[in-house]
Amino acid sequence: MLNIFARILPGRSVFFRLSLTGLLTTLAVPVLGQENTTTSTDSGFAECKLRLQEKAIAAGVSRTTATDVMAQAEHLDRVIELDRRQPEFTTTFADYLNRRVNDDRVTKGRKLLEEHQPLLARVTRETGVPAPYLVAFWGLETNFGSYFGKMAVPSTLTTLACDDRRRTFFTEQLIAALRIIDEGAIPVDQMEGSWAGAMGHVQFMPTVFLKHAVDADGDGRRDLWNSLPDAMMSAGKFLESMGWDGNYRWGREVLLPGNFDYSLADGRRLPLKQWHELGITDAFGHALAEEPIEAALVVPAGHQGPAFLAYHNFKVIMGWNRSEFYAIAVGHLADRVAGAGTLQNPPPEDVPALSRASIISLQEALNRRGYDSGRPDGIMGPGTRSAIRHFQASSGLVADGYPGEEVLKKLNISTTR
Repeated sequence: MLNIFARILPGRSVFFRLSLTGLLTTLAVPVLGQENTTTSTDSGFAECKLRLQEKAIAAGVSRTTATDVMAQAEHLDRVIELDRRQPEFTTTFADYLNRRVNDDRVTKGRKLLEEHQPLLARVTRETGVPAPYLVAFWGLETNFGSYFGKMAVPSTLTTLACDDRRRTFFTEQLIAALRIIDEGAIPVDQMEGSWAGAMGHVQFMPTVFLKHAVDADGDGRRDLWNSLPDAMMSAGKFLESMGWDGNYRWGREVLLPGNFDYSLADGRRLPLKQWHELGITDAFGHALAEEPIEAALVVPAGHQGPAFLAYHNFKVIMGWNRSEFYAIAVGHLADRVAGAGTLQNPPPEDVPALSRASIISLQEALNRRGYDSGRPDGIMGPGTRSAIRHFQASSGLVADGYPGEEVLKKLNISTTR
């Protein structure tokens, strides 16, 4: 256990001294997209199921599996509702982080790190992903296997594949799920998961399952529901495939000087030496390590909240889920599981959450004033943050790209819509 801590705790090795925001195209969990939001009618759903069935057969799924599974697939209104309000986009950073990285989860994670040390050590040897990160993903995805989701995956994916907003993506996921049933990994009546079709201990989407799931326990099946060895090794293989660097950490909390230019928190990557020259220190006021690595500055709660320098592995985590909130939560939980303490500058808890309607109003207001946030979609993406940053700069505000109270007031945006 001490060897694990030595590799991951701050200041004890090259590994945990460092690890960039960015996006990867391979997803373990989908995020809100840019398509229309028209849902299928009851009559249209039956026709859609037949089209999907024929697409699956044409893609190589056996006719028996395709017809049997699609005959049972149901339209789930709850799935559409959940798709429209994913927590990464409709909650504050404080609420998101505190719900996912808390003392109970940290305590349980440390216990499981010890309990499954031989398995986790094996995964680390074969993939380079340190055990605390594997535990962190496990904890965030299913609370360490305590809840996989109770929705029938074929029905959730059919519902989403028949919805206009992201039908292409979810059609691909549905066909992949049918292939998983075809290969005998899981009986159809046991294929349960999240509202978005993510499955098993580590909530793999079907396409990720097909490409990265492995049979680590040697029983001839890739079983991410009932085999922890399969699940942990599959998680490690997936992260390895996206370029996990076992020599460095995910990132770290940092302190910024009082006169810091927050326009630099726009996703740009700068050498660590340059961040040091700008007055940034680690969370305890110590000088940053002199490593030949680039980092991006992330301020998820604006200038009044914590700041992080995000390294390469941060981008890898976002390949699993394209949310900065999620990536920070994974990294921070891994830190805590390995023995680190809480954040030195926790996020403020007295800020309102913005609904999608409020964010759309914000985007529309910015666009009207000439600050291009792109097509209003209710998502606080990089385009919207850039528009906010330019609006703040022109209004004499701290240009941190965060929709704080002053920004909302100047733009007449309500947080209660």
